Amino acid sequence: MTGGAAGATVLWRPSRAAVRDSALIRFARATGHGEDYHDLWTWSVTDLEGFWTAAAEFLGVRWRTRPRCALGSRAMPGTEWFPGGWLSFAEHVFADRDPGKVAVRYASEAYPGVRVWTWADLRRETARIRAGLRGAGVGRGDRVAAYLPNLPQTLAAFLATASLGAVWSAAAPEFGTDAVVDRFAQIEPTVLLAVDGYRHKGRTVDRDTEGRDIARRTGARYVRLGHLDGSGWENGFLGPEDSELAHEAVAFDHPLWVLYSSGTTGPPKAIVHGHGGVLLELLKTTVLQLGIGPLDRVFWHTTTGWVMWNILVGPLLADASVVLYDGHPGHEALWDLAEQTGMTVLGTSAAWLASCRRNDVRPLDGRDLSALRVIGSTGSPLAPECYDWVYATFPTKPWLVSLSGGTDVVTPFLGAVPTVPVYRGELGPPALGVDLRSCAPDGRPLVGAVGEMVVAQPVPSMPIGFWNDPTGERLRRAYFSGFPGVWTHGDWLLLTERHTGVISGRSDATINRGGVRMGTGEIYRALLTVPEVQDALAVDVPRPGTHGWLVLFTVLSAGSVLDDALRSRVTAAIRTGCSPRHVPDEIVPLDEIPRTTSGKKLEVPVKRILMGADPDSVVSRGSLANPASLDAFRRAAAHLIPTAREDTLPPGTRPAPAHPFPEKEKS
Repeated sequence: MTGGAAGATVLWRPSRAAVRDSALIRFARATGHGEDYHDLWTWSVTDLEGFWTAAAEFLGVRWRTRPRCALGSRAMPGTEWFPGGWLSFAEHVFADRDPGKVAVRYASEAYPGVRVWTWADLRRETARIRAGLRGAGVGRGDRVAAYLPNLPQTLAAFLATASLGAVWSAAAPEFGTDAVVDRFAQIEPTVLLAVDGYRHKGRTVDRDTEGRDIARRTGARYVRLGHLDGSGWENGFLGPEDSELAHEAVAFDHPLWVLYSSGTTGPPKAIVHGHGGVLLELLKTTVLQLGIGPLDRVFWHTTTGWVMWNILVGPLLADASVVLYDGHPGHEALWDLAEQTGMTVLGTSAAWLASCRRNDVRPLDGRDLSALRVIGSTGSPLAPECYDWVYATFPTKPWLVSLSGGTDVVTPFLGAVPTVPVYRGELGPPALGVDLRSCAPDGRPLVGAVGEMVVAQPVPSMPIGFWNDPTGERLRRAYFSGFPGVWTHGDWLLLTERHTGVISGRSDATINRGGVRMGTGEIYRALLTVPEVQDALAVDVPRPGTHGWLVLFTVLSAGSVLDDALRSRVTAAIRTGCSPRHVPDEIVPLDEIPRTTSGKKLEVPVKRILMGADPDSVVSRGSLANPASLDAFRRAAAHLIPTAREDTLPPGTRPAPAHPFPEKEKS
């Protein structure tokens, strides 16, 4: 298995002073607990009402109308949190802020250097956009759609929307028009805020035509933001300089925003989250789990189309400043940005850290990164070798936080506990209030063995529903069909006796060979020992009467050729690191692996394509970072679909499939 072994190596421990002074320990003491995190977590999931009531008070939730209790109904789905409670998300962001303190640092490929907004700047821009939205007819419950990059104007537009009690929904301008319409047409926005274009990898990408087309097809009023040309919001949209920033109070479960599933398994689901649930979860995650405070400068590399953009709003609730970046990360740009901004928290994807490791990036060469105390990773499992790279690279030993959660809940389920050690290859314990379990197929909880990752009790930021799902049937099918009344997340999880966790991939992409189940993440980890393999995607195509056909698609380093010697080393790595049963039937070189704009590999959609499905029926191309990469699989499908004669052959006797991909030396 990937990590989780008894006696795993400790790579980092918090100092005694850091533990003593942490907000987590202050909260523990305020609720009558000591420094043992597992004891605090146990209370948080055995007394949900007591825990969340105490958390709301400790974290400073400002009620306009106090709730009758913390929990009305405990049923999942349909949990009733803080019934009768009214509040405003945006009010919490701006409460008691020093107007002269920096709130946002931001950089973009579109212009040189790092710029700043103070809290006064952010407040003024939010108030002016709020006035503009009101002038466009936006009120409580109306939807504001954004086709905007990761800019401070986007942040202000969200806060303006929330202050009105309207509902925010965003898509990154990297998304194609059809993918955006697939999302926004579901919610029928009143206004579309759209950028004129952006820059990526030094290339200017115009988006004015696409934005107007999206507005036309969704019936929204089009409002242009001139980013590339520096013109700002279109004339007549913003309110006056002295516009008032008021905050409409709404019910705890009033919709705050609509997020979307990745669109990799069909039309994206429109996931609705409530004001109060998101507020409480972001406060808990930011203050208690990540230990972020007013002196922090927090960054996460994300587009507006990934949930990490939404989570990055959280540090503002703690009076920390945020760092925004609109552009390609390369291998050096984010480390440069960390130095330029005095970043204390650098968040990114596991794929980017793995790429830095593979390319022998040296962040400290010529840079002062002494302010950096936290390096965060999410999006996919972080390989143990990447833990080694971080701690070999940074002698100051920052806290490496590998998180697992999702768009579905806008919060990590596990990974961030500032008072416990970091073990090689393992995520930290479950978050407070998250009754996380690893379950066998019969529902038995497992420790030290891989099972289905489930959450047995409600969490405030679970969706209040899907848009246009009045009976809740789609929501139940998505999360509650595996174990009725229990949230099933779709990951394979191992919980150790230390209460840490190891994610070994998506449970719907697990490869079962002769009864031996293996997550694709474990195969990818084994391949880290083969330096020529830069990226990979493993798919097991079912074939009746056989044990299936396991194909490994690989992206090789420049100049490498998939000859017999390299094939042997690849298969040996998987045989040794995973199991002999998971040695691929075929290894195929590709130019690139298809990924979503947030970096997730398309394992399940590729599997369905290879089984004969039309690529456009299983994935929205506009949601992909590299949509052209699917064409190779479309060409391959006819070669990989078994004939009736092959289906009848016993395992090991069927002919090898015709090779659909020409082998070529990579330039």
